Amino acid sequence: MSSIPALLLDRIAATPDAEAYRYPSGDGWTSMTWRQTGDRVRELALGLAKLGAGPGARVSILCSTRVEWILCDLAVLSTGAATTTIYPSNTAAESAFVITDSGSTIVIAENDEQVAKLRSVRKELPDVTHVVVIDGEAGDDGWVVTLDSVRAAGSESEGDYDAMVAAIGAEDVATLIYTSGTTGRPKGVVLTHDNWLYAAGAVREIDLLSGADLHFLWLPLSHSFGKLLEVVMLGEGVPTAIDGRLDRIADNLGALRPTFMAAAPRIFEKIHNTVAATQQREGGVKLKIFNWAKATGVRVVRARQRGASIPLTTRLEYALADRLVFGKLRARFGGRIRFFISGAAPLSQDIAEFFDAAGLTILEGYGLTESSAGSFLNRPDSVRFGTVGLPLPGTEVRIAEDGEVLIGGRGIMRGYHGLPEETAEALDDGWLRTGDIGELDEAGRLRITDRKKELIKTSGGKYVAPTHLEGRIKAACPYLSHVFVHGDRRNYCTALVTLDMDVTRPWAEAEGLPTDPEELRGHPRMLAEVQKGIDQVNADQASYATIKKFAILAEDFTVEGGELTASLKVKRKAVEERHGSTLDAFYAE
Repeated sequence: MSSIPALLLDRIAATPDAEAYRYPSGDGWTSMTWRQTGDRVRELALGLAKLGAGPGARVSILCSTRVEWILCDLAVLSTGAATTTIYPSNTAAESAFVITDSGSTIVIAENDEQVAKLRSVRKELPDVTHVVVIDGEAGDDGWVVTLDSVRAAGSESEGDYDAMVAAIGAEDVATLIYTSGTTGRPKGVVLTHDNWLYAAGAVREIDLLSGADLHFLWLPLSHSFGKLLEVVMLGEGVPTAIDGRLDRIADNLGALRPTFMAAAPRIFEKIHNTVAATQQREGGVKLKIFNWAKATGVRVVRARQRGASIPLTTRLEYALADRLVFGKLRARFGGRIRFFISGAAPLSQDIAEFFDAAGLTILEGYGLTESSAGSFLNRPDSVRFGTVGLPLPGTEVRIAEDGEVLIGGRGIMRGYHGLPEETAEALDDGWLRTGDIGELDEAGRLRITDRKKELIKTSGGKYVAPTHLEGRIKAACPYLSHVFVHGDRRNYCTALVTLDMDVTRPWAEAEGLPTDPEELRGHPRMLAEVQKGIDQVNADQASYATIKKFAILAEDFTVEGGELTASLKVKRKAVEERHGSTLDAFYAE
């Protein structure tokens, strides 16, 4: 197997009439078989080739997660060109940087809004010959053409699609994915066809999925995690239902009844907090039953983790808790979930235990864009909370003297595009320096303890892992959206928190409190709820790691506001700069 398009041809030959993709259409969903997928990809590829896509070329995709993203990606790769991914939330200037730095000559844009973004910086895009719009109008000057016209041109082409695919080599560049820029200028990660084929083969080797599964995909395909899922499902022949709208996730889970879904921890936190806040709002007997069920479930989960036997009385209590609480939660997600997969950021152990108690096990994994996104994964039959599991077959790992995690194997990038010094710094004799601090347990499972560059060192010389505290505080207080722990070179730790108004507003209304975030953040009741969650976490921390003061911000962190990356990671430097006066005030005394 030499390329992703060759993998597609093999998939079509093996299961031509099986469902490949399902996508929203009107009030329902439309399905597409692998044979139909192949026909669409062939037409688009031949059409793009007429526009200049081919070996060595770069084509950028500026689009949200939808079936056309995958079809266009497979078509671009079929020409021998490489796909450059751009987050749809990127500004015009950010988009222009990625397009020019990657050397893209064609841009596929989702709609007229994205086209307008490109037109505003057209002078900065002299090498872009065409913009292909998926949902939108063609331009009068020929610079903007429609995807339908490209497909129509491809259907009439006499080009040899099979020969194009056969010419693609395993070491040819498949993807340029630009890092989210939490620490400065984004860097283009160069990933080959072999990088992605390794990932697909590794998942097949651990026997995680089958054609009987249904995958629900909402993750950004601009992110390496989403791209990994695209290739894995292609290799496994697993049908994928695609809808990138975040506000539809809960409804889609109930309607589609998938068997698994991958997500960033923020999604699981939001689900947990919504459930917990709803029960607190209802109060009375329902709240008591919920708290009892949660405590019972967690007790069972922790016993399983220890390998301890579970007494008959506890098993009976758990069965009752499942009937009264957990079974209803599973039903809300369609009743067929075998597991969730969590990646892109650390998952709080409290959240993991809650979902496992509910029979909705989360398999936490780990990987970087520089390692083709998938390097470690907990297995369904041997989940160990607090770890990201065992290496995928073919991935090697070692821990450096300073605790940094180093990864080797076929999944490691070929380098950063046009940045030889940064590449040399990241790759040490074939080993990827992850920038994460971690340790291996007795079974070889990896535990990530924090980011190497994000560890807080207090003025007293003590090290604190902020992401660990942040995850625990969010789990302890369901009304919070984000927590930012601060204290580097300070004499104690403090925190900034933001409210999840989707969860907090109903509670505030029921309690007769202000629903405006600016008013609510200073209300004694709101402050008390946050303090209660912080106190709960502080109770088992060393004194230097406890949160001494906090402030509730009026506005949440957002991608658009610059505090979050597109994959929902907090940009620590940006938050510290934006809220510097608030942080300084904590230490004014």
